[in-house]
Amino acid sequence: MNLVVLTGAGVSAESGVPTFRASDGLWCGHRIEDVATPEGYAADPALVQDFYNLRRRQLAEVRPNAAHRALADLAARWAGDFLLVTQNVDDLHDRAHAETPPAEGFELIHMHGELLKGRCTRSGAVMDWTGDMAADQASPLHPQGRMRPHIVWFGETPLQMEQIERALAHCDLFVSIGTSGAVYPAAGFVDLARRAGARTVEINLEPTAGARLFDEGVYGPATQAVPAFLDTL
Repeated sequence: MNLVVLTGAGVSAESGVPTFRASDGLWCGHRIEDVATPEGYAADPALVQDFYNLRRRQLAEVRPNAAHRALADLAARWAGDFLLVTQNVDDLHDRAHAETPPAEGFELIHMHGELLKGRCTRSGAVMDWTGDMAADQASPLHPQGRMRPHIVWFGETPLQMEQIERALAHCDLFVSIGTSGAVYPAAGFVDLARRAGARTVEINLEPTAGARLFDEGVYGPATQAVPAFLDTL
């Protein structure tokens, strides 16, 4: 059986990772346009770098929770293909899978990038980056390049979309965990899975606006709902 799981901010919230995007459209008191767009970076690179430097430092203070570990446990024993797609830029899934190594058919995709990586503005090459970035951080990957966060900002294309869409077209089970289902292209994943004839399950704190698109809904805190559901597979 082939499995695709999509995770969003709700899977990391109980670890203490702020969701940042509030009902007023601000991220940690900043306008999204100022800290999460290419235009914002061009206008004020110092502000953008400081914003992500703070988020990077906060990662050292949080740990994977029971939902991350339940997914890692499932990946270790899953016999078919298992693609875990996360919209989160934290490394909590990575840490959980490092503790419990997955089976051969597992793959993890950070479709919105990774906070602990940097990208060269000239070459596009990506490298690990755990410390702060300066506003004019020189790139070690290109003599004329600067380093920017390896984050997919609004107006940019999410990563590895072709691979994700191929997996959805061949999956038998699609599970959406801790995501509002309101932001595309991730919001369209359930439709792609349904066209493939897959069983679709939503796991969230409460039903989302797209709950009717799923065959089944499991609701409650991720640390309780995710392990309980995965134990049934």
